[in-house]
Amino acid sequence: MKVVILGSAHPLRGGLAAYNERLAREYIRQGHSVVIYTFSLQYPDFLFPGTTQYSDQPAPDDLYIHVRVNSVNPFNWWSVGREIKKLKADLLIIKYWLPFMAPCLGTIARIVRGNKKTKVVSIIDNIIPHEKRIGDFALSKYFVRAVDGFIAQSRSVLEDLNKFDSSKPKIFSPHPLYDNFGPVVNKAEAIEKLGLQMNGLYILFFGFIREYKGLDLLLHAMADPRVKETGVELIVAGEFYNNAQPYLDLIDQLGIRDRVVLRTDFIPDDMVRYYFCAADIVVQPYKHATQSGVTQICYHFNRPMLVTNVGGLPEIVPDDYVGYVCEPEPEAIAADLSRFYTEHKESLFSENIKSEKLKYTWQAMLENIKKVAGIL
Repeated sequence: MKVVILGSAHPLRGGLAAYNERLAREYIRQGHSVVIYTFSLQYPDFLFPGTTQYSDQPAPDDLYIHVRVNSVNPFNWWSVGREIKKLKADLLIIKYWLPFMAPCLGTIARIVRGNKKTKVVSIIDNIIPHEKRIGDFALSKYFVRAVDGFIAQSRSVLEDLNKFDSSKPKIFSPHPLYDNFGPVVNKAEAIEKLGLQMNGLYILFFGFIREYKGLDLLLHAMADPRVKETGVELIVAGEFYNNAQPYLDLIDQLGIRDRVVLRTDFIPDDMVRYYFCAADIVVQPYKHATQSGVTQICYHFNRPMLVTNVGGLPEIVPDDYVGYVCEPEPEAIAADLSRFYTEHKESLFSENIKSEKLKYTWQAMLENIKKVAGIL
């Protein structure tokens, strides 16, 4: 097949870019022709909460990436749409995560479908965003009407999609493994690489820090006497996308400054494996969610995880088998962290992960994309 992927990729950084590039490599591995159209402007600077949108790494030499798309310029959407339309690809795949992108992505998709050949499939992270704004529903509706079929990465998103469309093909297909961050390294090597105390016990909070991700709940759990007794330290690895000061103040108020390791710059891809391999367990204390790529990094590195019982997180973390599922409350998080250490569950959970993660292959994702596109 001839495949076009429309969305984030190098020179942009972050999970969306990593996903699209990994998806492209799977198509290439299976013998298909792939080109990525990415953004020359993804977000205007005033809308971007982090330090920079751009990678400082060299462009991948195994992918064809056209840096063409301007998310706020309608003339550009028409130009890019006509360019992709002429390619007459079998598939146009669009990762959708934010209504802000709907006018751009939806317009390009409409133009491309005009060639009467290209099927448009969207992989949906969120159709209703975590942080809601006026106009979100109308914008997402505009995008949905331009798509032939949908991949929902959690069952909650699949249900949300039915509010926008009840007739087009759609399927639940969980996020495949993030296996593009390098191989597993042993814990001692990872701890040394990060400059941590060799005999320490570490839990990890990883990823952009936003209010809905519940870092404050985890900080309160760290102050719980049951967790204090374990001697565990918390590594917070990721950029603040909200005001950092309330979190820093909370750390001081709770008296846990000496048990929190803050690495709150963007974590480059070549360092990700060290953070995961240094951790005994990875905690996702989200207050609400659909799904999370962090879980699939855990699976790749065989790391036990604790997730909260929100959105699609419990769907891919069997409770007391590869980790724990608890309510989004400090007391519940603390109770399960205490169990993890007092019952010495790390080795058992890690072994269980090795079989459980076989469900989450990129090959399965490609098969599901073909199904919703009607390609046999």
